[in-house]
Amino acid sequence: MGGSRVQVNKTHKSRFSSKSTRNLHKTSLKDKSRIAKSDRNVAKGARAVRIQRNKMLREQKRAALLKEKRASSGSSSPPRVIVLFGLSASVNLDSLAEDLLKLLSPEGGGHVSSTVASSEYKLRATVLKAPHGDLLSCMEMVKVADLIAFVASASEENDSDYIDSFGSQCLSVFRSLGLPSTAVFIRDLPIELKRKNDSKKMCISRLASEFPEDCKFYPADAKDELHKFLWLFKEQRLTLPHWRNQRPYLMSQKVDMVADEVNSGNCTLLLTGYLHGRSLSVNQLVHVSGAGDFQLHKIEILRDPFPLNPRKEVDAMDSDDLLVVEVVHSIHPDSLTQEPLLVENVPDPLAGEQTWPTEAEMAEADKNRKQRRPKKRIPRGTSEYQAAWIVDDTDEEDSDSGSDDDGMVLDETESYGPAAEGSDNSELDDDQASLDLRYSDEETENDSVMMESENLTREQIEEEIKEIKEAHAEDEEFPDEVETPLDVPARKRFAKFRGLKSFRTSSWDPKESLPPEYARIFAFDNFAKTQKHVFAKALEMDQDNRDECISAGQYARLHIKEVPTAVASKLCADAKTLPIITCGLLQHESKMSVLHFSIKKHDTYDAPIKAKEELVFHVGFRQFVARPIFSTDNINSDKNKMERFLHAGRFSIASIYAPICFPPLPLIALKHLGGVAAPTVAAVGSLRSIDPDRIILKKIILTGYPQRVSKLKATVRYMFHNPEDVRWFKPVEVWTKCGRRGRIKEPVGTHGAMKCVFNGVLQQHDTVCMSLFKRAYPKWPEHRFPILDA
Repeated sequence: MGGSRVQVNKTHKSRFSSKSTRNLHKTSLKDKSRIAKSDRNVAKGARAVRIQRNKMLREQKRAALLKEKRASSGSSSPPRVIVLFGLSASVNLDSLAEDLLKLLSPEGGGHVSSTVASSEYKLRATVLKAPHGDLLSCMEMVKVADLIAFVASASEENDSDYIDSFGSQCLSVFRSLGLPSTAVFIRDLPIELKRKNDSKKMCISRLASEFPEDCKFYPADAKDELHKFLWLFKEQRLTLPHWRNQRPYLMSQKVDMVADEVNSGNCTLLLTGYLHGRSLSVNQLVHVSGAGDFQLHKIEILRDPFPLNPRKEVDAMDSDDLLVVEVVHSIHPDSLTQEPLLVENVPDPLAGEQTWPTEAEMAEADKNRKQRRPKKRIPRGTSEYQAAWIVDDTDEEDSDSGSDDDGMVLDETESYGPAAEGSDNSELDDDQASLDLRYSDEETENDSVMMESENLTREQIEEEIKEIKEAHAEDEEFPDEVETPLDVPARKRFAKFRGLKSFRTSSWDPKESLPPEYARIFAFDNFAKTQKHVFAKALEMDQDNRDECISAGQYARLHIKEVPTAVASKLCADAKTLPIITCGLLQHESKMSVLHFSIKKHDTYDAPIKAKEELVFHVGFRQFVARPIFSTDNINSDKNKMERFLHAGRFSIASIYAPICFPPLPLIALKHLGGVAAPTVAAVGSLRSIDPDRIILKKIILTGYPQRVSKLKATVRYMFHNPEDVRWFKPVEVWTKCGRRGRIKEPVGTHGAMKCVFNGVLQQHDTVCMSLFKRAYPKWPEHRFPILDA
C-alpha cells in the first residue's frame, strides 16, 4: 500500500478579467439589468443604423429610376427612335410605318416628317424603315435605335420563310453591335379568331429562340393592337448598349453645306437634329460617320420643331414648315481650350542623332568592357541582340567533347566559320556521347553518295523538290512552310529572320528595329489609368451643365468646319437613304495608334480573308479603313504568332493602325467586293486593347529531307542550296516532324547539303525543319475613311 498523498491547494485562477467584473455577481438584479442593458443597446443601435442605411439606398435607387424615367419620356428628352426591320423581303413596312405615324400624329394624318409628337400618348418618336437588302443603312439605323421592331409576316408557310438569309445575317450583326430594347410585330394574321391564335402561337414558337428572353410579340394588323403597343412602349424602360451611353451622338434630320470663302476645296457642313446620350461641348472633336474627324465652328440651339406640349409654345412652328428654324442660342468654341485636330505625330529627324559621350560615360564603358565576358564568335552582320542566344565556342567545345569506352575523343568539335551552336546542348550530351568512330566509315560512304547528286541540273533539282513537297507537306498541320529560293541565297532572302530557343521564354525587345510608321503614332504610358481619367472627365463635364455644352435632348445645328467639298456633297446625297450620325470624341480619340481587336470570321462569309487586306472597320459610331494583320492570343507569353489568314470558327487578334478608341466598343468588319456590289460582313468582334508594344512574330519553317541516315546522324539536303547558307544558319536548332531535335554539324559538298546530329534515331521518311521568326507590323492605310469609296 502506498502512503497517503498530501493535498496541496493551488492558486485559484479567477474567471473574471478585471476588478469591476469580479464583483458583478454581488450586485442586485436591478443593477445587473441596468449594467447589461448597454450591450443590447449597442446591438439594437447597429441594427437601426443598418435598417436606415438600406432604406436610404432604396430611396436613392427609386429617385434615380424616377429621374431616368422622366428624362427618357419627358418633354426635355429626345424623341425615341423606333426602327422597323422586316425579317423577310415580303414584309410591307410602309403600311406599318404609316399606321404608327397616324396614331402618333396630332392631326391623324398629313405628316411630313418621320418624327412626330403625340400629346395623347405623351410621347415623341421617330419612326425609321430599314431598307431590306441595304446592310449599311440597316447598321447605321440600329446604332441609334432605342427600339428595334422586327416585323414578321404570318402568311409564310414554312418556318424558314419567317427569316430570310438577309434577315438572319442582319440579326447576327445586330447582336454583335449590341441589341437595344426589342419587340416583334406579327403581321398578316388571319381574321378568324381561332386561326389567328394558332398562327400567332406558331409564329412565336418559331421565332422565340432568335430574340432575347424579354422580347415581346405583338399582333400589328389592327389599329387597336398598335394602340396597345404604344401605351406599353410609353411606359417601357429602354435598355441601350453600354458603349452608346458613354458618348454624345446626333442623328441628322437635315444635312446642308456652306461654301468656304477662304478655301475653295473645303466647306462648312451643317447637321441638324436631336442630341442623344450625353452633353456635347463645342470644344470637342466630332466624328461624322464615314467622313472623318473634324472640329466644330459653332453650335446653334434651335427651337424644338416637335414640342410635346404645343400649348406652351406660343410661336410653335407648323410641322410642314421645317425649312425655317429659329435660333435660340449660339455657342462658339474657345481657341485656348478647344481640342486640336491632332492625327499623326510629327517625328523629329534629329531625335535619333548620337551625341559625343562624356568622360564619365567613356570611363563606365571601359569598366564594363573589362568585366564583360570574352566576345562570342558570331556570323558577320549579326547584331549583339541577335547573338544573345548564341552559345560561346568554349561552351560548345566542352559540351560536345566526350570519350568513348576506349578513351578516344569524339570528332564533334569541328566548326566552319564564326558560328556557334544555337540549340540546347544539354539535350544532346547523352546522345552525342553515344556516337563513336564506328560510324565514321558509314559517314564517308554517305558523303560520297551525296556528292553524286550534285551533278543534277537545276530543273531536276526543282522537280525533285516539288515531288517531295507534294508527298510530305501538309498545309493544314504545317501552314508556315516555305521553300528556299534557288536563285537567292537564304542568308539574304531571310536576313530579317532569327531563331529562337524558346518561343515562350526567349526575350524580344519591343523597341528594336521599329518601322518608320511607329514615329507617326502615339502610345500611352499607362492605358488603363488614362482611360479612367478620360471617362471621369467626360462624366464630370456631363454633370456640370457648363456654358460650352448642350445637354442631351436639345434640338441643335452643328457647324463642322474644314470638311472637303466632295465629302460634304456625298453626305448630302446619302442623307436621303440613311441617317448621318455624328458622335462626340473623347480626349485623345483622334490620334493614331496600334489597336488590337478580338475578331472572328462571320459565318456567312466563305471567301478567305488574307492578312493586310483592306477592310472597313465599324467601331461603335466610327468608321475607318484598315489593313490588319492577324495573330493568335497567347496568354502565356509576351510574343504572339502571326496568322496569314483569318481562320473560321475561332477568335483571333486583328492589329491595325487606326485612331484611338476607348473600349468597350463593338466591331463589324465589312469587305468591299469591288465594282458596285454592296459590302458584305466579313468578321465581327470587339476592341481589345491599344498597345504598340505587342509583339507579333511571323514564323517560317524551312524544310529539308534526309538522304542517308546513320543512327543519330543524317545527311540533309534541299533546306539550303549553298554551304555559306548552312554556315550562316548553323546556330539555329533544327527539329523533325516526328519529334526529334538536333543541330547542324557542318556543310557537305557545294550544293547546300549538311550533316546534322539529333537526339534520337532519325527515320528515313522524316522531315527536318528549321523555325525562323521576324516581327510583323500592320500596313498603314492609304486612305483612312471610306466615304469616297462607296
